[in-house]
Amino acid sequence: MFQVKVDRSNALVVVTLEGSMRPDEMHQFVAQAVGAIRELAQQGQRVRSLADLRQFRTASPEATEILRQGQATAMQAGMVRIAELVSGELATLQLNRIARASGMERILRRFQDEAEARRWLLESDDQADAA
Repeated sequence: MFQVKVDRSNALVVVTLEGSMRPDEMHQFVAQAVGAIRELAQQGQRVRSLADLRQFRTASPEATEILRQGQATAMQAGMVRIAELVSGELATLQLNRIARASGMERILRRFQDEAEARRWLLESDDQADAA
């Protein structure tokens, strides 16, 4: 299961992934998330994302590859920062591998506390550029 919400006032795309996602679900998720990022970026905004992956389970190799491609596309579309909320050790290891492969690790930070993740995401642009 997944959910994509857009906070237009903060140029923030909030996504939630839960359980084990099939490749067709991952395709739908990536399409919705990247579409939201593109829409905000086309308005000239610095797009950030908050990904709640606390209930996400490891994914199949096919779904993993779709997510990797989606991450690379999201950065090309204009995403400049992403905070991930994680809890499971195996899922975190898989997410680390995907982020390295997509190049997203350079704009990514992981958190266990949602308030702390939101603070980091919404820091001023000057602070974001220095990070």
